[in-house]
Amino acid sequence: MNKKILTLFLALAASASAFGQANISPAKAQAKKAILMGAVIHIGNGQVIQNGYMTFEKGKITGVGDATVVKLALTDADVIDGNGKHVYPGFIAPVNTLGLVEYESIKATLDFQEIGNLNPHIRSLVAYNTDSKVPATLRSNGVLMAQIRPSGGAISGSSSIVQLDAWNWEDAAIKTDDGMHVNWPATPRFRGFGGFRPGFSAESMAERTQAAIAELNSFFAEAKAYNEGAKPAETNTRMAAMAKLFKDEQKLYISANTQKDIVAAVNFAKKFNITPIIIGGSDAYLVTDFLKQNNVPVIVNQPHSLPGNIDDDVNMPYKNTAILFNAGVTVAVSINDFWQQRNLPFMAGTVATWGLDKEKALQTITLNTAKILGIDKTTGSLEVGKDATFFISTGDALDMKTNKIEKAFIQGRDINLDNLHKQLDKKFSDKYTIK
Repeated sequence: MNKKILTLFLALAASASAFGQANISPAKAQAKKAILMGAVIHIGNGQVIQNGYMTFEKGKITGVGDATVVKLALTDADVIDGNGKHVYPGFIAPVNTLGLVEYESIKATLDFQEIGNLNPHIRSLVAYNTDSKVPATLRSNGVLMAQIRPSGGAISGSSSIVQLDAWNWEDAAIKTDDGMHVNWPATPRFRGFGGFRPGFSAESMAERTQAAIAELNSFFAEAKAYNEGAKPAETNTRMAAMAKLFKDEQKLYISANTQKDIVAAVNFAKKFNITPIIIGGSDAYLVTDFLKQNNVPVIVNQPHSLPGNIDDDVNMPYKNTAILFNAGVTVAVSINDFWQQRNLPFMAGTVATWGLDKEKALQTITLNTAKILGIDKTTGSLEVGKDATFFISTGDALDMKTNKIEKAFIQGRDINLDNLHKQLDKKFSDKYTIK
């Protein structure tokens, strides 16, 4: 079969499969005051209220506390019974390609990377697909917000933070162009048999790495001079896109894993008077003092992974987050790609069994993440004045056996928790039910 015809056939088949299921409309704005009573409320900052209440109105939290010491007027309000249930702030999934990818095998649905090595002008937000089938599967596990970012190249472009129940990317945006993303040039770590391939000696790889770092240095220096100088007659789009970074209106996220690369990346950013955020950080536990002294947060990637070094403790990926947290480093947890984001709470659950208690582990996907992303004034914990973005679970939301979300709210809106997976489960359960 002709390759073009085959590609078209696969695209149409995938589209038919996906759009055969009904799209889920975003919820309407909160119209009436609501009171949640009697639940175990996990604030998100380490505190837990065993028999709590929470009131919210017009999308904002207006009260939270101990239900045993407060009398509330329950008239003229929607009352939600939380007895025996757990309430959590909406989980936040940082650094991912959610809504930028739909089918990995179909190129037309991939919109997370552009051609070229230096692309600071790329904005992930305008490519975010609110009609994607994936975000609804995240909501069903309590993940209600995400930081979507481009990837690829040395400078990938700008990320934005979205809530996961919207008609379009404008409605979804919580914070636009929050950060610039850089992939630190690193020499690959070779494991197992074979060593380096012909033409890829340690010396040649080191030379390539140094050349890539020199290119980054040169670009940053040139962009800084461009944005601090007189306005040019013709705009250089790539250079102009760096302006917010040098004005401290945008964060710098640098992906780096080895001890050497983390230190080099931080020192590189400091040279331009920028405090970076490290993404990945598999060796971050080796430089906790350095990170704390420089006030550098870390977004640990994929706790369920192999150790970064061949002689590491096999459980080090599980322990890394706790070591950083206990050393005073602001740390959050992330997970790869887009479709895996629904498993984010279980990454935090793993962290909770390797050095952190449950409430501190919860912070790594709620308040700590909000602080790192710069949205902690409006979300990340259940406190008066913040967005009413939370969910109700029948059990521990960090445990896949008991994470059963009954209701979820984004900015006070009671969202639909249906998704494609649930629809397919019902369809085939009905089909194969023995009568």
